Amino acid sequence: LVSLVFLWWHHFFLLWTTIDGQTRYSIPEELKQGSVVGNIAKDLGLVVSELHRRKLRLTSEAGKQYFSVDLGKGELVVTDRIDREEMCGQKPSCLLPLELVIDNPLQLHRVEIEIQDTNDNSPSFLTKEKVVKIAELVNPGARFPLESAQDPDVGVNSVRSYMLTKNDNFKLTVKNHKDGRKIPELVLEKPLDREKMPVHNLILTAVDGGDPVRSGTSEITVIVLDINDNAPQFEKQVYETNVSEKATPGTEILHVKATDADEGVNGEIEYFFAEQTSDLILSLFAIESSTGTIVVRGNLDHETNSLHRFDITAKDKGNPQMDGHCGIEIKILDINDNNPEIIVTSLTSPVPEDSAVGTVIALISAKDPDSGDNGKVLLNLSPKSPFKLNPSVSNHYSLVTNGRLDREKNAQYRVKISASDSGNPALTSEKIILVELSDVNDNPPIFSKPSYLIYVKENHPPGKILCSVSATDPDAGENAKVSYSILDSKVQDVSVSSYVYINSDNGSIYSMHSFDYEKLKVFQIQVQAKDQGSPSLSSNATVHVFILDQNDNAPARMPRSAKAGHLVTKVTAVDADSGHNAWISYRLAEATDASLFTVNLYTGEVRTKRAVSEQDDSSQRLLIEIKDDGEPIQSSTVTVSIILEDGLHEPILDLRHKAAEPSKKTGRITLYLILSLASVSVLSLVTFLILAVKCIRNSRSSSTCCMRRTDSDDYKNPNRNLQIQLNTDGPIKYVEVLGGDMLSQSQSFRSCMSPMSEYSDFTLIKPSSTTDFKEVISVLDASLPDSTWTFESQQVSIECFRFRSRQRIRALRLSAATPLSMFLSWTRTTMPPLLFTPPPLPWAPSLIRGRLAPRKRVTWLPR
Repeated sequence: LVSLVFLWWHHFFLLWTTIDGQTRYSIPEELKQGSVVGNIAKDLGLVVSELHRRKLRLTSEAGKQYFSVDLGKGELVVTDRIDREEMCGQKPSCLLPLELVIDNPLQLHRVEIEIQDTNDNSPSFLTKEKVVKIAELVNPGARFPLESAQDPDVGVNSVRSYMLTKNDNFKLTVKNHKDGRKIPELVLEKPLDREKMPVHNLILTAVDGGDPVRSGTSEITVIVLDINDNAPQFEKQVYETNVSEKATPGTEILHVKATDADEGVNGEIEYFFAEQTSDLILSLFAIESSTGTIVVRGNLDHETNSLHRFDITAKDKGNPQMDGHCGIEIKILDINDNNPEIIVTSLTSPVPEDSAVGTVIALISAKDPDSGDNGKVLLNLSPKSPFKLNPSVSNHYSLVTNGRLDREKNAQYRVKISASDSGNPALTSEKIILVELSDVNDNPPIFSKPSYLIYVKENHPPGKILCSVSATDPDAGENAKVSYSILDSKVQDVSVSSYVYINSDNGSIYSMHSFDYEKLKVFQIQVQAKDQGSPSLSSNATVHVFILDQNDNAPARMPRSAKAGHLVTKVTAVDADSGHNAWISYRLAEATDASLFTVNLYTGEVRTKRAVSEQDDSSQRLLIEIKDDGEPIQSSTVTVSIILEDGLHEPILDLRHKAAEPSKKTGRITLYLILSLASVSVLSLVTFLILAVKCIRNSRSSSTCCMRRTDSDDYKNPNRNLQIQLNTDGPIKYVEVLGGDMLSQSQSFRSCMSPMSEYSDFTLIKPSSTTDFKEVISVLDASLPDSTWTFESQQVSIECFRFRSRQRIRALRLSAATPLSMFLSWTRTTMPPLLFTPPPLPWAPSLIRGRLAPRKRVTWLPR
C-alpha cells in the first residue's frame, strides 16, 4: 500500500515550473533512492552529451546531498532518504534549494525542490496517562483542558479531530486557537457523585486527516474529589509578550495572575508549567511559583526559534486541589547578532590572462540568518581590482572580469570581498579569493639593448667569441624560453652567416674566420630572439661589428732616387651605385709634404710631383679623399703610408726569398697544373724559336726590325719580377700582369672586359722592362683553366680599372683559322713584348689548341 501511495505521488506531483528564473520540482517525501525527479537537462535547455565535458555539479545549502544528476541521461535522481519533518519541521512549506553549476561557459541555475508531506506520522500524546481531579460539587458545564496531540505532519496530514470514549458524565469539545492549534477540553455534562463512582476511566483519541487515517490515544483518569469547589481563574486565557534574543538569564518577561474564590488555604495559588511542557521550554524559561513571574532561564536565539508557546497551570492548596490553565506566547525579537556569511559556490582557477571582459570567474552567495533588515546582505569588492560582482537571484552573485588581466604584472590576485548587512549597527565579514592567472604568450623577448657595438681586432682567431646578446621574456614556461638566430643579410654580397654564427641557447656570437680591416671595416648583424610560445613572438636587435686596424700591412716603399712622375702606388675605390652615381674621383686632402706627391683625379694613381730630396722625411703620410658623382655627393677617405728608402737591397733579397717559396698547393691538381705548365712552356719555346728564325730572315730583306735592341737588353734582366693574376669567380673577366725591373720604376696594369659584349676587347699595353714574352704566354696559357697563378713581388696590388685612352696605333682582326704561331709572329715583328688580357673562358680552349676564337679584336695602345 505504501508503494502505491509513493507511485501515485510520483506521477501527480512530479511537476516543474520556472518562477523568476528558477526551476522548481515538487516531490513527495520518502521517495526511494534512485527515483527520478525530472529531466533537468531538458528542462534547463542543456545538451546531455555536453554535461560531462562542462562538469555539471550540484550544491545544496542544506549541507547534505539528497540528489544527484545522471550525466548520461540528464535526469535528477534521489540519492538519500528525504524526511520532510526532519528537514523543515512544522513549516507549512518545505523547499530545498539546489544550485546547479556548469562550466565552459560558467553558468549557475537555481533549482528548488518542494518536499510534499506524506502521512507517515501518527498523532501522539506526550503523556500517555492523564489524571484529572474534579470535585464532586462542580457544576455541569465545567471545562477541563486536556493535552493536545502532536503530529509532525502538516496540512491535511496533521491532527484534525479528537474522540472520547462514550460515558454518562463527560463530553469532549475542541477549542481552536488562532494559530491553528486544536485544544481538546473535557466538559462535565452531569454532576458527579463520588459515592457512586469515585473514578472515571476515559480514552482520548486524536485522528489526523491523512489517507489512510492515523491516530493516537491517551488514557484519561478522572478522580472525583470532595469539597473545595472553586478552581483558580486566570485573568487572560492567553498571554502574549515579546523579548529580545539578547535577554540575559534572569530577565523578567511577564506576570501571570489567577484568582480563587475560595478562602484560606483553598484560595492560596501556586503557578507551574503544564505537565505537557517540552524540555526546550523548561530550559529557556522559568516561573516563580508564588508570584507567577516568568523569567529567562537560558540563551534565547531568534534564528533557532522565533516563537515559543506553552501553558501555565495555577493550583490552589485546597483539598481536593483545584487548578486553572492559561496559554503563553513569547516572540523572540531579532537583533543583529550574526555576521553575514560569504559562500563561494564555484571558482575557476587559474584564469587565462587574455580572458575577455565579463568572463565569469566564480559564483558567490551570501546569507545572514538574521531577519528583516538585519538579514539583508550587500557584497562589495576591494577597490582597484580588475573584477566586479554581478548580482543574480536571491543573494547570489557572479564574479566577472572587469578589465585587462596581465600575469606579468600580477600572477595572482587576492580578491577581497566584503559583506555587510543592513542592521544597526551593521555587521560585516570578509573573504579572500585567490585568483591565479595562467600565462599566454603575449610578450615578445626583449633585448637588453636595442643595438650592440662590437670592436674586433683584425686577424681575430676564428671560433672565438665576439660578444653575447641577451633577451628576456616576461612570460612563463615555454612562452619564456628564448632561442637566438641570425637573420640572413648580405655583407659584400656574401651571406652574413659566412662571417659569424650564434649559439641559439645563450646568444653568444662567434666568428667564422678572421677579419681583414683592409677589406672589411664594419658590418651589421641582425639577431632575432624568438620564444617557444604558440604562436611564437620575436624581436630583433642590431649588432654593429667594427673591425679595428692592426699594423699587419707593410707601407708603400719608394727609393729616394725616384724622379718626378714616379708611380708610387694606386688607390682604388668601388661604389655600389651605378651610372653617374658610381663615377669616382680622387683628391689629395692632406699630406706630410703636399709638394712631393700628386693623385690622379680619375685613376687614383699616386705619383711624385718632383724628385725626392735628402731633406724629405723618410715617412710620408697621405690622406686621400674619394668622391662619387651622385647627388648629394658621397665621400670617404683613406690613409696611405709611404717609406722613403735609400736602397732596395733588402727588398730585393726579400723578394727573391718570397719568389723562392714553394707553392702550397698539393695533391693531384698541383701535379696536373705543373705538367700543363711544362707542356705549354715547351710549346712556347719552340714557337718562339721558330718566330725568331723567321724574324731574322725577314730582317735581312727589310729595313724594319721586329724588335728594338735597346729593349731586348731589358728583357734579359735577371732582376725582373713578374706577377700574373686572373679572376676566379666563373668565366675569365680579366688577367693582371705585374712586372718591372726592381731597380727601376715598377708598374701594374689590369684590363677588364664584359663577357656580355658582342666583341670582347683586350688591351695590349707597353710595360716597363719585362721577361721574355714566351714565358708570359706559357704562364698565361697554363693558368687559364684554373685559378690565379702569381709570382709575388713588392708591387702594391691595384684594383680593376677601365683604361679610357682613345689613341689606337693599330688593330689586328684575326679569323677563326688564324694559328697561334702566326699571332705570336705578328706580335714579335710588330710591337714590343706584350701583356694582354684574354676574353671570357670560351677562348681558353682555343688558345690551348693554338688558335684564337673568331672575331676577337686586339688593340695595342702605347703608354
